[in-house]
Amino acid sequence: MRKVFHFDSPRERYRCDAAVVWCYDHRFELALRKLLKRSGIEHADPIRVAGGAKCLASPDQESERQFVLEQIRKSIRLHGTDRVVLMVHSDCGAYGGLEAFGGDAQAEARHHVAELRRAAECLRQSVPEVSVVSYFVDFEGVWTPAPEPAPS
Repeated sequence: MRKVFHFDSPRERYRCDAAVVWCYDHRFELALRKLLKRSGIEHADPIRVAGGAKCLASPDQESERQFVLEQIRKSIRLHGTDRVVLMVHSDCGAYGGLEAFGGDAQAEARHHVAELRRAAECLRQSVPEVSVVSYFVDFEGVWTPAPEPAPS
């Protein structure tokens, strides 16, 4: 092998602040970095798949859900993770983009809030030892879904 460049990286194991299930759409990279920083997440285990939390809420194939759940379990086992951040974003190709909602950003946001709730419930049932936070990202900001109203 030929060394391409030199750098020093810490050899110590780290404790993960959160596993982050997120899409790989680069348009929202800055929003992700700012959110993690503002949330105090210094050491994240990124789990990047098309659609982000879609893989837990409404996967195209069950194997996608199982893959993401296993990655979260490995993060717990290897890095002591006790929090998972679930994220989806506007105009996501895995959902068919904004066009799939007839260009209606509000309809898209409502759909994604429902998806985040389904993803969080799946995660809580499958990996109950972690806390879960969810975010929807659009071209104007990062949003957290309002809590569901308590049943009456």
